[in-house]
Amino acid sequence: MALPFEEKIKFDQGSDGTSAGYKAAGSNAVDANGEKDTVEFLNIAKDDVQAWPSHVHRTYPAPIERGMPTIIQPFVQKSLEVNQTILDIFNERLGLPKGLLLQQHPLDEHSGCEARIIKNPPMAHDVQKRAIGAHTDFGSLSFLHNRLGGLQVLVPGAETWQYVKPIPNHAICNVGDALSIFSGGILRSNMHRVLPPPGTQSAYERWSIVFFTRPGNSKVLRAFTESSSAIAKAVSANPGKDFETGSTAKEWFARRIKYQKLDNRKGPETWMSSRGTEADPAAA
Repeated sequence: MALPFEEKIKFDQGSDGTSAGYKAAGSNAVDANGEKDTVEFLNIAKDDVQAWPSHVHRTYPAPIERGMPTIIQPFVQKSLEVNQTILDIFNERLGLPKGLLLQQHPLDEHSGCEARIIKNPPMAHDVQKRAIGAHTDFGSLSFLHNRLGGLQVLVPGAETWQYVKPIPNHAICNVGDALSIFSGGILRSNMHRVLPPPGTQSAYERWSIVFFTRPGNSKVLRAFTESSSAIAKAVSANPGKDFETGSTAKEWFARRIKYQKLDNRKGPETWMSSRGTEADPAAA
């Protein structure tokens, strides 16, 4: 991230709905009005990590290529192991046939799984400019590591945002849209956003590292009502919710990424086209 901007932008992720690569600060919207975000980040696709030294989606800046075998591959592998363990626990608690959730996340299928490093600049302590706007995550599980505050969650039924306090030697795990849909809404894809860190922390750069576990590209996002009585009951109790999206994981992922891009903005409807399972225009 310390490379000159002119070098980083050579690896720009683009605006067509693909994710791997660099995203410059100010290139995404944080709300329906088109306010710009303040973060820059770089995404490294799981498919490229597994294929290295070959590439599936793209090449990366030289420091990433050098660090692939010693830093990035071990991080991705451990993140996958942790998230697969969590998926297995959810699978059992939801009453699903053994291994069904893991079958939606085959390691040998291309997917939106990726590692991300995020940088947000220091802010004046009284500035509350949103680094990342209110959103739900796209996939199944997000495994987040950060040392400064700034992450906020809108608890279902609440009207005020609450900070999530970083705890040393712990990670934060978010459920995303795909797992919410698979479970018929039993698992919630929580609405969250990122602001400058609170108090004196705002004077520092805020760094985060995330690993996103997402279903295989071909997997259709639908509730497993035929496989779990609990899921079938949950879907019946929420007739207004769409748990038969007709969308593959790849299509869901690409839509949400594409319409956050200011390059694609036509108006507030573009922002709504980027929304997930808990879309709420009032939650900014």
